[in-house]
Amino acid sequence: MTPTIYYCYDAYCGWCYGFSPVMKKMAELYSDQIAFEVLSGGMILPEEPRHISVVAGYISEAYKGIEELTGVRFGEDYLWHIFNPSESDWYPNSEKPAIALCILKEYFPDRQVEFAADLQYALHFEGRDLCDNEAYRHLIEKYNFEAEDFFSRLNSEEYREKAYYEFQLVKQLQVNGYPSVLVQVSESKFFLIARGYTDQTTMIQRIEAVMADLNKN
Repeated sequence: MTPTIYYCYDAYCGWCYGFSPVMKKMAELYSDQIAFEVLSGGMILPEEPRHISVVAGYISEAYKGIEELTGVRFGEDYLWHIFNPSESDWYPNSEKPAIALCILKEYFPDRQVEFAADLQYALHFEGRDLCDNEAYRHLIEKYNFEAEDFFSRLNSEEYREKAYYEFQLVKQLQVNGYPSVLVQVSESKFFLIARGYTDQTTMIQRIEAVMADLNKN
């Protein structure tokens, strides 16, 4: 079987945002040898909506460490909600961006990593509310996806079920933090090559080690 890299992420995960450039580079380097599958983890799925103020204090400190380690930048429009939570109308929830990913990767399977990165940029840099359908309009234009078709799927039970299937799959893979990257080399054999942010050089070394091991067999 063709080896498959499973990138387990969440659109709301700041460390995944920092890791996006690394994963885009891995897809660029290895997509001719390895299949790439992005799975949404469902990091924020509250039974009752929870306001951004619940996590704003934590994020207001944590984002600086992400910037320092990874080199990404959080945008002013995103940080406004973090530093002015009493004025924000955000209620973060991982469900809708996960549904959007399910739709796009069905039509553009080779662009999954790119789309996941675009979702994260839309949130963490452009400050778009991923719980609002309108947050996706500029993305579907980029991917030349017919708007009416996309939004009908975004609100459908079919694609919601696909998203929740992914959340369960990530649990079955025993992923308990994001980002996590696994390589599947056979029906039952997986290698965990990243848990948390991992730099580009280390990722390449680990992928090369897996591929070398495969070629020996």
